[in-house]
Amino acid sequence: MQYLSTRGGVKPVGFSAAVMMGLGTDGGLLLPATVPQVGPAELRDWSDLGFRDLAVELMLPFVGDAIPRADLVALIGRSYATFSHQEITPLVQVGGQRVLELFQGPTAAFKDVALQFLGNVFAYLLARDGGRLNILGATSGDTGSAAIAGVRGKDRIRIFILHPAGRVSPIQERQMTTVLDANVHNIAIRGTFDDGQRIVKGLFNDLHFKQQYHLGAINSINWARILAQIVYYFYAWGRMSRGDPGFRISFAVPTGNFGDIFAGYLAKRMGLPVDRLLIATNRNDILTRFVTGGPYAAGEVHSTLSPAMDIQVASNFERYLYFLVGEDPAAVRALLAALDRTGCMQVTAEQRITLAGDFDAAAVSDAQILDQIRETYERHGYILDPHTAVGVQAARHRADMVCLATAHPAKFNDAVHRAIGIQAPPPPCLRGLLEKETRCVLLDATEEAVRGHIRSTLAASGDRP
Repeated sequence: MQYLSTRGGVKPVGFSAAVMMGLGTDGGLLLPATVPQVGPAELRDWSDLGFRDLAVELMLPFVGDAIPRADLVALIGRSYATFSHQEITPLVQVGGQRVLELFQGPTAAFKDVALQFLGNVFAYLLARDGGRLNILGATSGDTGSAAIAGVRGKDRIRIFILHPAGRVSPIQERQMTTVLDANVHNIAIRGTFDDGQRIVKGLFNDLHFKQQYHLGAINSINWARILAQIVYYFYAWGRMSRGDPGFRISFAVPTGNFGDIFAGYLAKRMGLPVDRLLIATNRNDILTRFVTGGPYAAGEVHSTLSPAMDIQVASNFERYLYFLVGEDPAAVRALLAALDRTGCMQVTAEQRITLAGDFDAAAVSDAQILDQIRETYERHGYILDPHTAVGVQAARHRADMVCLATAHPAKFNDAVHRAIGIQAPPPPCLRGLLEKETRCVLLDATEEAVRGHIRSTLAASGDRP
């Protein structure tokens, strides 16, 4: 399998190079040159597989000969050994809706599904091929802790994670800053997640700095994260379909950065019988406005009860845009240039028809989030986190939809307590975090400040470019 950039400026590369490159050297995002197709016979055969075995079968065509099958089996086994539920992503019934619980990993968030895998892939490739990797990423909450959990203590890897100071939940902050391993470096920036994302992209686009300091990406700009997320869409279908290739499934996906729902879109392109994909956003509703007929126009980032979705510019949308414009890198570059120049992006009427065929969308307010948490708890005794509540509320009239549960409610107990007057009991991985020692630096939200910190930190540790 070869990988190309959405912007057309990267020579085709294999899976290993795509993972290590992260962001394309032309500033684009990497995608497989062809999307493997899954037929009815494979759907029937895969429907009874456990999560790990299904992951192997799904990933092999994308990995190609970069990782031998036996090694991939071992990698996947290690990646999901840390999950608390034997099914990894169990599907549960909550009243008339089905909820896909993606929070059974070591940091109680859906990001663990991808980042446990990616951390092990990084370690495998570095041990095999040599070298070092300095991971740089920005988080709106859960990515940071999941990324840190995926690589903490691993040889040949250091990780620098940016989070917006005061804009993540106390539990999310402590999940990152209480990890004191020598290879983990937390940075709070005086700004928003979009600022952090801009800084990370800027540093990756500084090719001299990226190559000099061996930067790698662990945000959802890294293709391997999308690949790992495709698996649970097929897994949910298998749990419901009983192997019937004609069975169609729909998903409601709370999303801010578009990575999770893009994985669902790719699953559909591969041949999974998906009926509808519902984009569920909070007040930061750029995606909802665009899908429902408005321009793609970035605005002010609003703080909400679902902070991991407090994003305006969704980086993974570029991957979908590539398909929307007919896999034409020049058209992608033109649209992104218009967005950079004017803050707004428009597509053609024909492309709008395609967009409406691919996605539904709905925006949910903080008041609706609280109402949904309260209603679900009072009716069914099930506690939603505020992000999952966005998806459940958006799909409230669609009982056929599987709602993706993206985080354990105990990670957002301030919102839960406001809604139902009690706190969700924390899983073992969240207990005692607020009493632990922390380590973090506070920096201005500029490329210069972060670049300088990376340089000085690596110099002090004895790492030289």
